[in-house]
Amino acid sequence: MSEVLVLVEQQDGVVKKVTGELLTLARSLGTPSAVWVGPGYGDAAAAALAEFGAATVYVAGDASFADHPVAPKSDVLAQLVSEKAPCAVLVASTADGKEAAGRLAVRTNSGVITDAVAVSADLIATQSVFGGSTVVHSQVTSGTPIFTVRPNSVAPEAATGAAVRVDVTVALSASTTKAKVIGRTAAVKGGRPELAEAAIVVSGGRGVGSAEGFGVIEGLADALHAAVGASRAATDAGWYPHQYQVGQTGKTVSPQLYIANGISGAIQHRAGMQTSKTIVVVNKDPEAPIFELADYAVVGDLFQVVPQLTEEISKRA
Repeated sequence: MSEVLVLVEQQDGVVKKVTGELLTLARSLGTPSAVWVGPGYGDAAAAALAEFGAATVYVAGDASFADHPVAPKSDVLAQLVSEKAPCAVLVASTADGKEAAGRLAVRTNSGVITDAVAVSADLIATQSVFGGSTVVHSQVTSGTPIFTVRPNSVAPEAATGAAVRVDVTVALSASTTKAKVIGRTAAVKGGRPELAEAAIVVSGGRGVGSAEGFGVIEGLADALHAAVGASRAATDAGWYPHQYQVGQTGKTVSPQLYIANGISGAIQHRAGMQTSKTIVVVNKDPEAPIFELADYAVVGDLFQVVPQLTEEISKRA
């Protein structure tokens, strides 16, 4: 079977959940080969990649790669595409991932499909477009097919692989080194999962009413070990930080469970969450457009419904 290159998403040497999803998808397309760019590759990372079937791990571990944002990833991938002639390249649909995929497409004169939610064995991608109103099937017709895949679109399934390490040496191009990282500030993280990768997301919108009102949203999220999201209306009002915005101009999520509280369901928000597997809506307006997407709907005041739900979940924990 032909190789499928999977760009590893990692932070400080820890492999992110979406990489397991990509390797699972890659196994249905060919022989999965992981591509690690930058320092930090070790036994724990190797075990994580082997767990989901990586047959080979190409390691471009030069420490200097971390000094330049995103571009080294496309240089490494471009060299591997040239040398290995893979049948496809899979990248996570993150901001960095989509930039790397776009750069790679230009470097290799290949087609790229972004925000896929599925890729079939014959390399036809499924996408949700026009704010979620249309589902299309797309295929790359030139070069090596490059796909960026939304996190949580594929259920990760373990299948032990050899994860044979192959070191790769790549000379970075002059254009790659023009941008340089001159400082880093560690993000302060809480105990909740990352929004884009969370299996459960609890979101609040205009109906929450205030920054203090998000306390009930956070309470439910913590009971479910979920991430917290917010609509654009809530973030624009200053009730919740913008990095938690779900929507067309925020983050796109595709969790197993999405709970929307006090969100009307404008097309901007729907575009960012409508591929969620199960959608629960709590809204006191029975005519709210978001009810069209709901698998389970509650017409009621979120400040009465959500605390009761949190209490019941806590009892069963």
